[in-house]
Amino acid sequence: MGNQIKKTGDGSTTLISKQFNQPFHSLNGAVAESRYVYFKTSGLAENLYSGGDLSILEIGFGSGMNLVLLMDYLEKSQADVSVTFTTVEAYPIEPALVSEIDFGEELKYLEYRNLLQRIFSTLSPGWNRHQITPDIKMNLFVGMFDEPDYPEDAEFDYILHDPFSPDSNPAGWTAELFKTIADQSGSNAMLTTYSAATSARAAMAVAGWNIARAPGALGKREMTVGSLNPEKLSHLKRVNEKRLIERYESGEFG
Repeated sequence: MGNQIKKTGDGSTTLISKQFNQPFHSLNGAVAESRYVYFKTSGLAENLYSGGDLSILEIGFGSGMNLVLLMDYLEKSQADVSVTFTTVEAYPIEPALVSEIDFGEELKYLEYRNLLQRIFSTLSPGWNRHQITPDIKMNLFVGMFDEPDYPEDAEFDYILHDPFSPDSNPAGWTAELFKTIADQSGSNAMLTTYSAATSARAAMAVAGWNIARAPGALGKREMTVGSLNPEKLSHLKRVNEKRLIERYESGEFG
């Protein structure tokens, strides 16, 4: 038996991973969590209404929810925006599950199931490239998080860091991965993740990210926001990166 569909608190569905024994999204509300963590807290949603070119990196394509939400924001904004959406997924879901995915009443008009069915049915290891809409180009890498050779001209503006938790999937939270992402990101890049794990924050700090706390989604106490530019975090409560680095280098986190 593979991944299982489960309805969440806001009416949208998520998947329960057989491999990691965890839900892909919050059971309190899958779509609500993703909107808050990856679009609102980072400022991405606001930017999608402002126009211009954006480059987004997602770690953990999962069910494709963040891609669908990106389509929704652009459809509503009617702004002149061009987005390159680069995403990495080590364990793609079964194409047969796509017909059961339900992201809620507000997104039904997008007819996203047909799109996701085409994507998941044609995946192959390595890079898979799709023109999702006239405004969204997607580069989807099937493989482990540390494997992609990102395009030389990639300079990510927003990073949606969404792998399974550090305890269950440590490969998604290494200092080496956060350093690779930093090297491919613009100077004002914003990274958001649902996790508030100290070990994850320490790995980010070692990789050169400035880090802050933000209120978590749907009753969760905290989440994490990072940027290469500390001024981008001035409205949030910062962590002590120096102390985190000392703890990391002492071997405290294994």
